[in-house]
Amino acid sequence: MNKKTTGIVAYITFIGLIVAFCAGDKEGAKFHLNQALVIVLAQLAMSVVSFALGFVPIVGGIIATVISLFLFICWLLGLISAIKEEEKEVPLLGQIKILK
Repeated sequence: MNKKTTGIVAYITFIGLIVAFCAGDKEGAKFHLNQALVIVLAQLAMSVVSFALGFVPIVGGIIATVISLFLFICWLLGLISAIKEEEKEVPLLGQIKILK
């Protein structure tokens, strides 16, 4: 897979991230692989936090919804950036570097 395809596939589910990492252009799309990994890890952490917040009647649900919406927007911005072949960091999470 070329750089653009690898970047796009990385955002399309966790399985897509694994496929992009194993079969794609790792060096060319390292930025998008990192962004997608950070978003997936944040979504995983949010699912754990959402479970805990579920015990707080109204406020917990509102906070979980806002964070989930934020993560969806980050995912969408990352995907659009990969489609345009740009390297724009997603808000707040984009500064985290896992892959070097």
